[in-house]
Amino acid sequence: MSLTRRFLKALGIEDEKVDQIIEAHSETVDALKEERDGYKADAEKLPEVQRQLEAAKKKAPKEGEETVSKADYDKLKAEFDEYKNDIQAKESHAAKEKAFREILKEAGVSEKRIDAIVKVSDIDSVELADDGKAKEAAKLTEKVKEDWSDFIETVKTSGVKTPTPPQNNPSEKDPFLEGFDG
Repeated sequence: MSLTRRFLKALGIEDEKVDQIIEAHSETVDALKEERDGYKADAEKLPEVQRQLEAAKKKAPKEGEETVSKADYDKLKAEFDEYKNDIQAKESHAAKEKAFREILKEAGVSEKRIDAIVKVSDIDSVELADDGKAKEAAKLTEKVKEDWSDFIETVKTSGVKTPTPPQNNPSEKDPFLEGFDG
């Protein structure tokens, strides 16, 4: 038995309600038809997918076979080693720069000029000790003092200058006090 307008009217349902029921029923049926068509299309594709799966199984390496070629492995290893060396070089440069900055601060170089000096200096020539500080720091400090003496701040301490107070000479007439008898 199908759901029709005649069937619903025979049940004694109002015309307005019948229209709503038929509309809801047709939406449900349309959705089911779309789902059925999707399953039918998938079923038609199944033989092709099965054929591709069989072909892939034939091409797949057997257990114990090498899946990456030696050339690919060597290339990948070389790229990794290069990357690792780059990281180590950056870390080394950063440590040397930090040690060189400490030398500049100890030498008394102005804080404003440290960045400029670091940019133009050969940081990679600085050798580091095991503790992360520069080897032969005293020699390096002397070299900094010679090369960058214009940027080394010197502090002079002097007493406070007091101005000489004006002399109070009563013999001279003060123009502001003229005419004041007091």
